[in-house]
Amino acid sequence: MSASNGKGPAPITAGPECQAQVDPLAVLRVPDDPPWDVYLTGPVFLDIIFTGLDSAPVRGTESWARGMGSSPGGVANMATALARLGLRTSLAAAFGDDHYGEYCWDALEQGEGIDLSTSRKIPGWHSSVTVSMAYEGERTMVSHGHEPPPETVFNLGGAPDRAPRARAAVASLTPGRRAPWIAQAAHHGTRIFADVGWDETGAWDLAGLTDLEHCEAFLPNAEEAMRYTGATSPRAAAHALTEHVPLAVVTLGAEGAYAVDRCTGETAEVPAIAVEALDPTGAGDVFVAGFVTGTLADWPLADRLAFAGLTAALSVQEFGGSLSAPGWSEIAAWWRRVQSVEGQDPAALRRYAFLERLIPQGEAARPWPRRRAVPTIGFRSA
Repeated sequence: MSASNGKGPAPITAGPECQAQVDPLAVLRVPDDPPWDVYLTGPVFLDIIFTGLDSAPVRGTESWARGMGSSPGGVANMATALARLGLRTSLAAAFGDDHYGEYCWDALEQGEGIDLSTSRKIPGWHSSVTVSMAYEGERTMVSHGHEPPPETVFNLGGAPDRAPRARAAVASLTPGRRAPWIAQAAHHGTRIFADVGWDETGAWDLAGLTDLEHCEAFLPNAEEAMRYTGATSPRAAAHALTEHVPLAVVTLGAEGAYAVDRCTGETAEVPAIAVEALDPTGAGDVFVAGFVTGTLADWPLADRLAFAGLTAALSVQEFGGSLSAPGWSEIAAWWRRVQSVEGQDPAALRRYAFLERLIPQGEAARPWPRRRAVPTIGFRSA
């Protein structure tokens, strides 16, 4: 249901524990809808996160971490964030047939309710692994992995040629390389949201992002946006990007986010929420998930930016990528808590007042935080 008409999504009253307690698209659904709200594809890593480090590891010494967690990472960060916000999520990825791959598959399919029918387990291929060390609000990562055998339909940066029918898809664009599934999905009515990584070639040629022509929205960070457009400010870069894509959203780090909608002429800017950041891993993925959720629910642009920023802010207060993705329980608890703090800026509270009609009353009473993924691979379920 669109937040602009004063109504909110309906609660889910039945289903497995892994499902979200709120369906933000409940009143928009009709019988001939696509089976999935969002489709995405990419590499899955096993993330092993060491926490409680006082400083960066020093060469020639041994460092002890006070905490450790494990969770599916890579594209699984965004898939988990989308699923926890109540979107029916389908993921196409290659999984190793080792214990790590088995753990990641079960955590996503059974723990988060993510559809893996287009994913594959590759015999004889071991899972990619990232070790992340979090300290001083930052993290250092070391990764290892091999591409799957060439006879499979996947590679570490690729995807199947065809995507399942979905309302939307999230694509990570690669300079100079087309992904056939993007054009195919857009042709069949899927709304494409795109992000992009750092251009290691240094070319920063916007024409090289050939699949951008199929995208409805592009969500780079400020540095990426300015490099691709040559603009001297992130806001000017956002306006320049709308010459190539209908909706440009530029994240501004601690300053929040700025968006320009070419189709409506609307602009919006929302400041970031000040939080103590423990681990920024996956925050960008969570931001995109929040924005996609609000867009599919037809919320106003400023509400979408605020919601995306809130979900990202909640995620950096916990360690890990997919482990830290918030659900509606965390969102509800934050909203109730922030209203009870004395001295809050009334204007700032009004900025998030749209949450009131989105959160069922019972959701606010649930304990916070509520994590669905098991933060270790060392134990088996009974």
